Amino acid sequence: MDRRHLLRLGGAFSGLGVAAPFALQLAAAGSAAGQSAPDYKALVCVFLFGGNDSHNTVLATDQDSWGRYFAARNTGADPIALMPPGTAPTPVGQTNAVTGRVAEADMPEAWGGVLPITPRTAQPVPPGTTASTRTFALHPFLGPLQTLFSQGRLAILANVGTLIQPTTKAQYQARSVSLPTSLFSHNDQQSTWQALSTEGARTGWGGRFADLVAGMNGQSTLFTAVSTGGNAVFLSGQSVVQYQLSTGAQPAVVISGAQGASLFGSTAAPGRVRDLITDTNLSSSFAADYSTVVARSISAAGAVNGAFAQPIVTGVAAAPAYTNPITGRTETNTLALQLQTVARMIAASATLGVRRQVFFVSLGGWDTHDFQNTTQPNLLAKVAHALSYFDGALSSIGGIDRRSQVTTFTASDFSRTFSTNGDGTDHAWGGHHFIMGGAVNGGDIYGQYPTLGLDVGGFNNPDNVGGALIPTTSVDQYGATLGRWFGASDAEIDIIFPRLRNFGTRYLGFV
Repeated sequence: MDRRHLLRLGGAFSGLGVAAPFALQLAAAGSAAGQSAPDYKALVCVFLFGGNDSHNTVLATDQDSWGRYFAARNTGADPIALMPPGTAPTPVGQTNAVTGRVAEADMPEAWGGVLPITPRTAQPVPPGTTASTRTFALHPFLGPLQTLFSQGRLAILANVGTLIQPTTKAQYQARSVSLPTSLFSHNDQQSTWQALSTEGARTGWGGRFADLVAGMNGQSTLFTAVSTGGNAVFLSGQSVVQYQLSTGAQPAVVISGAQGASLFGSTAAPGRVRDLITDTNLSSSFAADYSTVVARSISAAGAVNGAFAQPIVTGVAAAPAYTNPITGRTETNTLALQLQTVARMIAASATLGVRRQVFFVSLGGWDTHDFQNTTQPNLLAKVAHALSYFDGALSSIGGIDRRSQVTTFTASDFSRTFSTNGDGTDHAWGGHHFIMGGAVNGGDIYGQYPTLGLDVGGFNNPDNVGGALIPTTSVDQYGATLGRWFGASDAEIDIIFPRLRNFGTRYLGFV
């Protein structure tokens, strides 16, 4: 069907007083700017499965905020409160002057103070915070991100989460506004972040972006949505099918015997094997569909392997070795390897004939109910190591700086409780996230960094409910801002994010 017929059909649905089906709305909306754009652009979603503790990732360090933070977290059998800015690391086995505890490798005392960052724009002081000026810092193991922030290629979006509409503490407690379904549930909140709906959703907003731009990729639409982090609803579109690659930065897997020059000494045998396993003239619909998928996989694997053999791809530097900052041992950083594969796919984009791509990578293990001091620092260090590598890899692909063409952003189920359960944290809500790229308006914090503190001693935190932060920015606003940079029009954004109209600010300005 051509565009005119799709528009007519969409109008017919409208005349009946009902919304046209989502796929027809998107097709009718089109993307004229995207169809004519000669450049390359990619979005890369870095999903942190399990719920990252944002309170130990991006910290407010003004005296008022820090006092409440430290009081809430310097408790329990294994306190998780970080050390203030400027604190020197306490050697293992020696006593820390701030806490009076003997430092061990997996204790914050041994890591030194949090790393100061200076946003370009002063953050508004929210209700309940007495500081005249707010100051900020990053976890001690996020040194590479501190550098990217100071260089202007990294921004922070504060207190973002799943929302139906702006929500206050009073409205939450009275249940007088619509709230996201199954708050604090891993599976449902992962799905809501990726697809704006709970578990069982069939399309994600990354896949919907891919639907819009797939036409720009000609015969290479299969490489529009690419995952190195497994099957992700984020990349599922109405028409686009996500292409999955291994996490080891290796060429695509081929079917043994079907793609070689010969098999059992016969040059005709590989072709016969391909004919047998891709035969769609089958009585079973399931078998026919399976054959179609296998045929597509064989074709795609050949294209990827051929592209990966090109000098521009082989010239992409490998991710450097990673050292666990707690144990001192060398470990595999799977996130860096996934981003290495993404960098190679971007280098191969011209060879593959793609001009718009959406990628999904992931790192698990963030559900830190216990042993947070051992687990989260290592995971944060892996994120910093991987993002810094990716920034460097994109800085010169074939002698061209591609960083302005690629925007990378983090997402997670939710943040963690502001309080500690003794040696970890529990499921919460709003959290802070990173956006990286040459097109990012970096060196700044966007959104409203919240009031910190628990409701104790007569203090009533307007942003806190049961230790969780009520988000002040929605996932819809986050995604809409990224989508607009990617080339989606206002009309297309409204179709993909129908709840965006509930929020006063559509686009957040970080890119």
